[in-house]
Amino acid sequence: MLGSERIIKQLGLIKSFSFITSASLGVLIFFTSFGCGAAPRTPALSSEVLTQLPVKANDPQARQIRQYQSILRKLPTDVQTISDLAQLYFDIALEIGDPRYVGYAEALVMRYPNELPPELLFVRGLLRQYRHAFPQAIEDFGLALAAKPDLTEAHAWRAAIFLVQADYAKAKIECAALERLRANTLQAGCSGLALAYNGNLAKGYGELERGLAQSTNPSNRLWLFTRLAEVAHWQGNLALAEKNYRNALGLGLKDAYLLAAWSDFLLDQKRPKEVIQLLLPMQASDPLLLRLTLAYQQLAAPETQAISKKLEERFNATRFRGDSTHLAEEARFQLYLAKDPSSALKLAQANYAVQKEPRDARILLEAAQAAKLPEGASAVKQWLKESGFEGFRIHPQTGLLSFPKEAGK
Repeated sequence: MLGSERIIKQLGLIKSFSFITSASLGVLIFFTSFGCGAAPRTPALSSEVLTQLPVKANDPQARQIRQYQSILRKLPTDVQTISDLAQLYFDIALEIGDPRYVGYAEALVMRYPNELPPELLFVRGLLRQYRHAFPQAIEDFGLALAAKPDLTEAHAWRAAIFLVQADYAKAKIECAALERLRANTLQAGCSGLALAYNGNLAKGYGELERGLAQSTNPSNRLWLFTRLAEVAHWQGNLALAEKNYRNALGLGLKDAYLLAAWSDFLLDQKRPKEVIQLLLPMQASDPLLLRLTLAYQQLAAPETQAISKKLEERFNATRFRGDSTHLAEEARFQLYLAKDPSSALKLAQANYAVQKEPRDARILLEAAQAAKLPEGASAVKQWLKESGFEGFRIHPQTGLLSFPKEAGK
């Protein structure tokens, strides 16, 4: 919250576009140790390994990082290099679900000594939306656009935030701006999601397909395949959803949002072994660790208790830092692993006050139902009424959540 939570990365400079919302990965302050609930300490030996970063020294990304750092040692205020390195850190965080890299990007921007130029205003907007500081991110993107009106990606990110907030009228204004700027793939993705969220899955799917037909960039195609899979799932077409997910996976790119969405699909289909095989190497990400734990739970595996404890410590550490970007994941943890519907409902309500994508609505409905407090999900019921979203329904008598049936069943 995956999530949700990158929305649009375009023109090859920004690799792909997606939504850091309910699959959001959170942010970590630069000087904070990741995933540790204990108090800070000084290691006894200088050789002690405190943590291991997923990017290995011989990776191409690691070489790029060293190159940018070398330039900054000579030119510490070079705007283009700061922007490029910060966005590279941001990309890595999104690819592998490790928020430490967002902390590194924040530190770069914070150290810039002068008034931020549009390039760095845009980057700060990216980092602020990652932390779900949406009003501040919107402000940064607006300031960047005031100085650079053709900054296509700023329009795309504003559209994404408005979609997260279920403000579809403002999102459509940004979609229109993308059309004026002839950012055809981005515009198709923007309008496709606006349609899908706003009561027209079929037309939304068609728009996303139009964007896919116009895109040759692998990362953009990964994002489009992922969203096509989600829309097909909401339509009840499981075979088509799986086909799109596998097309996205087949591109061979790292993407934490894709892994989270595909894992959720597999968990819904009671296929936990595939989730475990997929996510065992990805435990640095709290949202992915949650899904791994849920997979072990489905199998009633002996590993469930230990990994659940590890996840609980992660959430405790996040709360200690004042980080509220994992509320949807923590709500799922409380509901399904801790078996505490009351706590789950409070977390899901707090999450839904900030972000209102379908998966945010779903966990709130499930928590309210489990807590036997259907009025706790009144905001979702209002959203369903106003948006016309077709991906699930609430039975008027029982209050139970139902999903479209698979075609032919």
